[in-house]
Amino acid sequence: APILEGASSEAPLPPFEPPRSDVRARAMSSRGAMAWKQLASLTQWGRNYENGPTNAQSKLRLFGQAEDKLRVTLFRDNHAWCPYCQKVWLFLEEKQIPYRIAKITMRCYGDKERWYLKKVPNGMLPALELDGRMITESDEILAALETAFGPLGAPMRDIKPYRQLERQLFGAWCQWLCRPARSAAEEARNQKEFEGVLARVDQALRATPGPFFLEDFSLADVIFIPYAERMVASLFYYKGFNLKQASPGLARWFEGLETRETYRGTQSDAHTHNHDLPPQMGGCYENGTPEQQLCKALVDQGPWEGLPDCGYPEPPDSVAEALARTLKHREDIIDANCVKDKAKVEEALLCALTTLTGQACSVQDKEMAVALMYIRDRINVPRDMSIWAARRMRKALTQTAAAAGPVQAPPIPIDNRYDQQPTEFSRAGA
Repeated sequence: APILEGASSEAPLPPFEPPRSDVRARAMSSRGAMAWKQLASLTQWGRNYENGPTNAQSKLRLFGQAEDKLRVTLFRDNHAWCPYCQKVWLFLEEKQIPYRIAKITMRCYGDKERWYLKKVPNGMLPALELDGRMITESDEILAALETAFGPLGAPMRDIKPYRQLERQLFGAWCQWLCRPARSAAEEARNQKEFEGVLARVDQALRATPGPFFLEDFSLADVIFIPYAERMVASLFYYKGFNLKQASPGLARWFEGLETRETYRGTQSDAHTHNHDLPPQMGGCYENGTPEQQLCKALVDQGPWEGLPDCGYPEPPDSVAEALARTLKHREDIIDANCVKDKAKVEEALLCALTTLTGQACSVQDKEMAVALMYIRDRINVPRDMSIWAARRMRKALTQTAAAAGPVQAPPIPIDNRYDQQPTEFSRAGA
């Protein structure tokens, strides 16, 4: 029986056949690492992608309705990095509007699919097809969905002040994060301007008895979510600034959001955001203070448990999820690694997954350790797994590599993320 119980699923993980001989698998196991079949026997974690909780792997969402009634196709980015895609995604999930998902490459990590450019010549994301009509621009998409399926709480026309406030906060964040300050005084002014807008956001949130901008969760919250989430992550990493501590109203808002299955299914983490934002935003700039350097190290190297990107307790299936998701994609993970000795990468990954299950296993070989650090630095939330599963997987990879001593994997690119091209991870599907 599995020792790592996960969420029940209509489609449990299928049995695994190791890519190499059973003799080799047993040899690895004798040195402390479990074999692929042993690891696969430990988890039954899975997801009902069509009708279960919100998740980044789905290609079809039905919410218990018939597929032949579908009117909507959402075109969003493959890695779930696009903030405007997240906004539309949340609206569809909150309203439980059945839809198909087509995942598209963002230019910052690869070339647009030719078939998509025929539909949307400028390649913009998100896009939505509603009753055969293509719509781009996230606000236009939300307006069309509201007309077709009704508002999410208050209608768009009633939340214009919140939309304006969100854009003001966005502008102040960009000024502080994405434009290098020429002096300490300019850095301080940029921070002060951001804090001034943040105080107005905090005041708006404190004006309601509940955690949200209006009496109940609404489109006003959806509009704020994508960039507020990215602000929490980026200001901690690049400025040493804890947004939740600075704004009790926003801290309470995030607590409210994290009670919603829909939000948690789209939620990313600090590591993912801080390494996907620079090529999207044209750069993000550190202030270089000791506090900022400490925060940066926590995001990159751990421990990850106390970071401000997630406030809810660890779910019981986090290890089972991390194990199942890695097992499913293990061949692509091995092939895409910077270490080209596949046997070494495979052995190192087996050892890390053994550590993940609670049985200590380590690698002494520095090349194997580099392979593990490369994997750790490229786990994406929610594309690959949820926040807590990613925390557990990163921790296991770090612990397993530690015995080899300090190593340096190839750094994560800043100008682009071509190290994350979807074509390298297409073998196993979502």
